[in-house]
Formats: sequence, C-alpha cells, structure tokens
Amino acid sequence: MIRSSRAAVALLASLAVVALAGCSGSTAPASDPDASAQADALDGTITVFAAASLQATFTDLKEQFESAHPDVTVSLTFAGSSDLVTQIVEGAPADVFASADEKNMAKLTEEGLVDAADAVDFATNTLEIVTPPDNPAEVETFADLAKPGVKTVICAPQVPCGAATATLEKTTGVDIAPVSEESSVTDVLGKVTSGEADAGLVYVTDVIAAGDAVEGIDFPESDEAVNVYPIAPLAASADADLAEAFVEFVTGEVGRDVLEAAGFGQP
Repeated sequence: MIRSSRAAVALLASLAVVALAGCSGSTAPASDPDASAQADALDGTITVFAAASLQATFTDLKEQFESAHPDVTVSLTFAGSSDLVTQIVEGAPADVFASADEKNMAKLTEEGLVDAADAVDFATNTLEIVTPPDNPAEVETFADLAKPGVKTVICAPQVPCGAATATLEKTTGVDIAPVSEESSVTDVLGKVTSGEADAGLVYVTDVIAAGDAVEGIDFPESDEAVNVYPIAPLAASADADLAEAFVEFVTGEVGRDVLEAAGFGQP
C-alpha cells in the first residue's frame, strides 16, 4: 500500500507540472516552422542581366524563384555578355550578372563592380554548327564553314561565342570569312532559321532549344573552346540579400537540374 500511495503521489505531481506548463502561455517562436518561414521570407525586386544563351533556362528559373517567393519580382535582361558589361559599366541598374564567359565577368571585377570572391562558376557550354533543316550547303565539318559559297554567320569576337570561334579558328587553322558577325548567339541562330545563312556557330544549348527548326552538327574540335559561365551579385545592388538568394538558387539543386536539362555542362 505504501508503494502504491507513493506512486499515486508521483503521478499527481507529474500531472500538476504538465498543467502548469500548459497554463504558463510561454511559446518558442524560433521552433515554429511557419514563424521561421515568415522570418526568412524574401520580398522586393531585382534585375538580372544574363547572357543571351541563358534566356530559356533563366526564364524558367525566374518563374520557379518567384513561385517559391511570392513577394519577389525578378526582371530579366538578355543580350551578348560584352554588351551587358558595357551597360553595367555605364551605370545601368542591375543586381545580378550571369556571363557566358569568365573574361567578361573579370571586366566587372576589375571595375570594382563585382567582388571576385562572389563570382561562382555554374555551367559550361560548347559550340555546335547549326544549319537549316535541309542543310543546303551540305556542311558536315568545321572546315566546311570556310568553303567558298557557304554563307556562314558567327558571333563578333568580343562576344563569348565569337571568342570561342576565334579560338577554334586559331587551333584548327581554319579561316572563316563570315557574311556577318552578330552581337549575340541568338542573332546568329536567327540568321540561320530565317534562311539568311547556310550555317552558323551557336552553343549546343541553342541547337537543343531550337528543336526541329534547325539541324545541329557536332564537331570534335569544339572541345578546344569550352565556355565557363560565372554568376555574381553586383556590389551596388539595391537588395544584396535578394540578389545573393537568386545566385544561390541558380547554383543550387534546382538551377543545376534546369541547366542540365537544357544541355549545359557542369563547371
């Protein structure tokens, strides 16, 4: 009986402690998932300047990022990397820059507009020959782009895809005489799809995105000029936290999956 009485007393004491705790009204907001999510919520607007070859993937990533953060708006501007650098240097407002090569990112670090430690390599890309579906000039190799009568379009040398083309010309000894040099890879693709050119040099990812509108031709020499894509927040961003969050999103798991599906390689 004594043992039973002691057990009963202990049980009553335990119940009293629980009751007191319940009546105390104390809470632990830090452990509340909803409270934590609210504290970490992002809001605001950022402007992302990205290489033309990133248009499809970054449009997708923008939509996913905004879906995850309903109070955020991401404004996208696409062009050749060198043109974007010029605009940023001249004062165009931007929060994030994604380049199709490391050279153009380096220009911004030299200007003090990007902290070199913040630049992250997130993708790679290589060139591929692109022709209309019927391949009227019967282009089969990189050397064919220099054949008389073949109307070839390439990127201008200051643009990453043009710099890669110049590297391949130097490596192979093939001297292409283009009918035009464009300011972005999308402009090269446009010349081919419109029938204004027999062939062009664009990225593998552009050929994939164009689908049946073009024919893509791989060539082994393309491995001699692999473009590495870096991304970084701008030092003068009006919303550094949001800019950094977008960079982390692009370089994280979601970004890697989207880029890989589009044909980009990993750095």
